[in-house]
Amino acid sequence: MTATEARRPSPIEVERQAFRRRQTARSVLVGAASTIVFAAAIALLILFSPGWPKVQQSFFDPVAWVGAWPRVWDGFLLNLQVLGISVVGVAVFATIIAFLRTLRGAVWFPARFLAAAYTDLFRGLPLIIVLYLVGFGIPGLLQQRVPVLVLGPVALIITYSAYVAEVIRAGIEAVHPSQRIAGRALGLTHGQTLRMVVLPQAIRKVTPPLMNDFISMQKDVGLISVLGAVDAVRAAQIETATWGNFTPYVLAGVLFVVLAWPMIRLTDWLSARMQRREQVGGAA
Repeated sequence: MTATEARRPSPIEVERQAFRRRQTARSVLVGAASTIVFAAAIALLILFSPGWPKVQQSFFDPVAWVGAWPRVWDGFLLNLQVLGISVVGVAVFATIIAFLRTLRGAVWFPARFLAAAYTDLFRGLPLIIVLYLVGFGIPGLLQQRVPVLVLGPVALIITYSAYVAEVIRAGIEAVHPSQRIAGRALGLTHGQTLRMVVLPQAIRKVTPPLMNDFISMQKDVGLISVLGAVDAVRAAQIETATWGNFTPYVLAGVLFVVLAWPMIRLTDWLSARMQRREQVGGAA
C-alpha cells in the first residue's frame, strides 16, 4: 500500500462524511426557516400592537436619527479612544496582578496579600462608584482639572484589572506543574518560565472569558458620561432634550452593539473551536 492510499479515507468514512454534510445542510435549512417564522411572528405582533405608532414616533424617528447623528458619532469616537487606552492598560496591569498572586514562598506573602486585597475590593465596588471616586477624587488631590481621557481609563483599568487578573491567574494555575518543572530544567528562571512557557498556554486556555470581559468593558465605557464627558451617551441625552424624542438613545445603543458584535461572534467561534480541539484530543 502506497502512502497516498494509506491517507485516503475508507469507503465507510466517505459515507460518514457525506451523511454529516447532509445533516449539516438540513440543520441549516431548518434553523433558517424557523428563524424566519419566529421573526415574522414577532414583527407582526409588534407592528399590529395598538401603541406601535406612538412608540415608532418616539424611538425610531428618522428625522431625529439624522439630526442627532453628528453629535452622537463624535461622542462615540471619544468612547473608542477611552476604550483603546483602557484595553492596553488592563492587559498590562492585570497580568502584573496575576503574577503577584501566583508567587510562591513566604517572602512574597505581602505582595500576594496586597494583590488579593486589590482584586477583592475592586470586584466588589460598582464601576460607577469607582468613576466618581477617581473622577472627583484625583482632581481634588491635585487641585487642578484632569482630562476625561485620563480619568475614564484610570477608573476602567482599576476596575477591570481586578476581573481580568483573576481570569489570567486561573489560566496560569490550570497549566500543569510539569510545564514549570520542564522550563526550570532547561535552565530558565522563574520569570522566564512564566513568560515563555506558562503564560502562552494560560492565555490560550482563558481566551474566551478574557474576550467576554473585553465585551463588558466596551459597554461600560459609556459610563464615563457621569464625569461630564460628552460621549455617545451624554450626546444622546442632549439630543433627546433637543428633539423631544428618544431616538438618539437608540442611535447610541446601535453604535455600541455594532462595536461589540464582531467580538461576540469571534468569542463564540473561538469557544467552539477550542471545544472541537478538546473533543478530538487537540488534533484540530
